[in-house]
Amino acid sequence: MRRRATGSVRRHRSLSAAVALASAGLLLAGCTAAGKAGETDSASGKDAGNQTVKVGLVYSRTGLLADYGKQYRDGFMAGLAHATKGTGKVAGHRIEVTEQDDAGDPGKAVAAAKNLIGKGYKVLAGTTDSGVALQMAPLAAQNKVLYISGPAATDAVTGINEYTFRSGRQSYQDILTAGAMLGEAEGRKVTVLAQDSTFGQANVAAVKAVLGAEGAKVGSVLAPPSATDLTPFARQVKAGRPDLVFVAWAGSTAPALWTALDQQGVLSASKVVTGLAGTASYPVFGNAGSKVSFLAHYFPGAGGGNAVEKSMLDAVTEAGGTPDLFTPDGFTAAQMVVRAVEEGGATDSAAMVKALEGWSFDGVKGKEEIRAEDHALVQPMFVAKLRGKGSGARPELVGTEPMDKVAPPVKPSAG
Repeated sequence: MRRRATGSVRRHRSLSAAVALASAGLLLAGCTAAGKAGETDSASGKDAGNQTVKVGLVYSRTGLLADYGKQYRDGFMAGLAHATKGTGKVAGHRIEVTEQDDAGDPGKAVAAAKNLIGKGYKVLAGTTDSGVALQMAPLAAQNKVLYISGPAATDAVTGINEYTFRSGRQSYQDILTAGAMLGEAEGRKVTVLAQDSTFGQANVAAVKAVLGAEGAKVGSVLAPPSATDLTPFARQVKAGRPDLVFVAWAGSTAPALWTALDQQGVLSASKVVTGLAGTASYPVFGNAGSKVSFLAHYFPGAGGGNAVEKSMLDAVTEAGGTPDLFTPDGFTAAQMVVRAVEEGGATDSAAMVKALEGWSFDGVKGKEEIRAEDHALVQPMFVAKLRGKGSGARPELVGTEPMDKVAPPVKPSAG
């Protein structure tokens, strides 16, 4: 299918490993919309109005990622109201959302998707895990249905096939945001502090692929996942005198890690960067929070209070929800569904795909664009600091990285 070049690809190289930052969590959203077979406007080639477009929202209503699933779902409903101006209709077609709980299980997600596809759905949205996204995407291509992945951060979703899009950021954008805090990478020393696990090793590989390719000297300090005394590892990091410390840490020992880094002087000796997760994670950093630089996908207020962000914040709050890290991913997915139906019709998935490719729009985070070549969502990213501590800790915006500066490399669609 035809692709046109958009966005900046300067200084980017291929990312050799799919990465998920520990602090960012993972979520996927996919959308299938299908309408009844109906008449077509012979002049425009679009469906006639007054059809029902059924969207399957497959996400984690329960399970380990239920909190993320709720954020996504709340954002989706707010985005649908915003994009349809409260009518629930677009181009005369009514959008009807059917929710399915995958509980974070790829098998359940695929079963739910197959059931919806069997009932004629042409658009799927939702689900809450990168592993689920990588199972849903091939299913969408096989059945030629539109699939919109959400917060699943794995870079492998980008360009996986022509029917799959994403409404959230990807790991490459996280790493490039961290790199922006380093400045000129050539000759600078970067240490990745992580656990010696698949997750930690993937983060090391990713930082080497992105910042190492730009001339940084990337090393690592890896602690056994079972380690509870983390002081020796903090000392090892400090002894290496890095210009930047990139922390990718998961699990219950995180408070001990940040205490050790603070007590051993690492936070004052080097710039220390990690990902900013949801509101519930803020107390984890304790006294160290104000000394850490955070790369951020989103937090309430990061968009500068633009009209779209305000619409999302107001709608979610009024519905009794709490805007958080992944609320924009659901909101953006709903914007994409409405755009696909408005420009592509209610039943033609291929036309929906074309309607989304190259689309530039005002989003919660600011101006965003769906890159035509690989369906990456090119978007701004944020740098933040935590002010206060404990339950009173809140992020403060330090800076915004323009969408072109943190755009992932182009990865043409596989089919």
